[in-house]
Amino acid sequence: MNASKARARFAELRQQDSQVSAAELDEIWAVLDTVRPEEILGEWKGSEFDTGHPINGQLDQARWYGKTFATVKDVKPLICWNDKGELYSNTALGKGEASLWTVEFRGEPTATMVYDGQPIFDHFKRVDENTLMGIMNGKHFPADGPFFYFVLERVA
Repeated sequence: MNASKARARFAELRQQDSQVSAAELDEIWAVLDTVRPEEILGEWKGSEFDTGHPINGQLDQARWYGKTFATVKDVKPLICWNDKGELYSNTALGKGEASLWTVEFRGEPTATMVYDGQPIFDHFKRVDENTLMGIMNGKHFPADGPFFYFVLERVA
């Protein structure tokens, strides 16, 4: 699969109402471009791919909106809606906040969000200038997955 086909298939899978194959997401991931932490600073709206992963649906329950990368050392990984309809950084759920680093994942160095209070990494690759694909992994995930797959869209 080339990058152009991967981006087209990524867009199709985002619209799919049924479960998405993690193996197909892995194929897409493999051909996308890596990103540097400085390239992804800003506010991002998030959504997830339903692959049947145990985390699927948990972020919806927390009313997750997205992530804010203010600087590489000031990252708010779990921006959520409160009962008043306001956005806030859910530090209780995230066990703190996070920072951005370049970390090798699957043989490629790419921007990775490292949580401050838990052994979790969110790795990112570029779908286009305003869209990132994310894979969450960490100490309690098997080395070969299954992983949690998600999308970030840049907020204008």
